[in-house]
Amino acid sequence: MKKRLSWDEMLQVQADKLNEYAFVPFQIKENADELFSCLARMTVDIVKENNDKGLPTKFIWPCGPKRQFPIIAELTNKENVSWKNTYNFQMDEWLDWQCRPLRKDHPFNLQEYLKRELFAKIDPSLQPDDGNMFFHDPLKMGYMDEMLDKYGPADCVFGGFGFTGHFAYNEPNPSRWYSIDNETFKNGRTRIVPTNEETFIMHSHRSTGGNTRLIPPFGITIGMKDLLASKKIVLVSDGGAWKQTIFRILLMHEPTEKYPCTFAQEHPDALVLVDKQTAECPPYAFTN
Repeated sequence: MKKRLSWDEMLQVQADKLNEYAFVPFQIKENADELFSCLARMTVDIVKENNDKGLPTKFIWPCGPKRQFPIIAELTNKENVSWKNTYNFQMDEWLDWQCRPLRKDHPFNLQEYLKRELFAKIDPSLQPDDGNMFFHDPLKMGYMDEMLDKYGPADCVFGGFGFTGHFAYNEPNPSRWYSIDNETFKNGRTRIVPTNEETFIMHSHRSTGGNTRLIPPFGITIGMKDLLASKKIVLVSDGGAWKQTIFRILLMHEPTEKYPCTFAQEHPDALVLVDKQTAECPPYAFTN
């Protein structure tokens, strides 16, 4: 039986030893190109297999990871794979300071990105029907839950895992003034959440040249209940050094709402995909 390691022990496990201590299956790809090609192939194969069986396919879609989108469209068109019998649920969306949707041309509008960079690139004859695509509306927050109750559970949810351990926009409880136990957190559904400090810093560093004012201050997300109800969970990162610690937490830390991604350990069909750099052991000393 695998044992739980201490914090320092977890962070000193070398990549080639991770399998001895991991509580969730994982794969390490050579680089990001291989990682996203694998993710795209997996996605299209799920649709093909269900089509062959005459079954619908249901996905919960993030906009991070997203580098697989053009590869998915390319494979779909090349192999003439119909998405007509797919149901597509938006995982999360940014909101403005009043918790309202962003304008359509805002660079952080995830609905428009998903439509433009994935579905619009699929041949029109193969695209999913508009009625089978479900997007968040913060003024009708129960809508996504109703659609998931009606059409779910999802066959697969793809998602990143964040620096703080978030899964979708399910961040750890940000307040010291109230607590949420693990079971309550796992049964959470669609809700509005504030953007945390780490997310402001991370996105402004990666995307906006340090302009934190462009980062939306709120978001809306599908809750853990519907993510964990999916038949398959695939968590992905090519974050390199930024994700080396949380990758080990995801694999080895006991499941807790303090790191929501760790609940994937309790799922019967979960997989973590990372590139070689992200799997490297984080340095244990000041090195620069």
